[in-house]
Amino acid sequence: MSAEADILCKYKTIAVVGLSNNDALPAYSVAKYMQDAGYRIIPVNPNETQVLGEKAYSDIVSIPEQVEIVDIFRRPEYVGAVVADAIAAGAKAVWMQQGIINKEAAANARAAGLEVVMDECIRTWHRRLQATLQ
Repeated sequence: MSAEADILCKYKTIAVVGLSNNDALPAYSVAKYMQDAGYRIIPVNPNETQVLGEKAYSDIVSIPEQVEIVDIFRRPEYVGAVVADAIAAGAKAVWMQQGIINKEAAANARAAGLEVVMDECIRTWHRRLQATLQ
């Protein structure tokens, strides 16, 4: 099993950094898909109070429950700070969406014991996983 599929099988709580109520953005449609697939979505966006029926938090460390996957929809230059928060919050994995590459942040996450996926879409991987299970 690939590392991506393994993460999706093991973990069910996803903090989505950059998720807003703008349904025209990829973060919204991807998070909605994952929510519909049975994952718990926790929006992380200081400009929102609620997204997809869930309370939004200004940052990862403010979330009062265990975050397993931190799904990042932010430009690469902001990923380092997000990963630092993910480490501080005790997340299990960081997932940088397609087009997002930050090798230094990935190395920091791995050094802290987190699983890392970079430059991949979580929805695409979930669809692949579902196809193999049917």
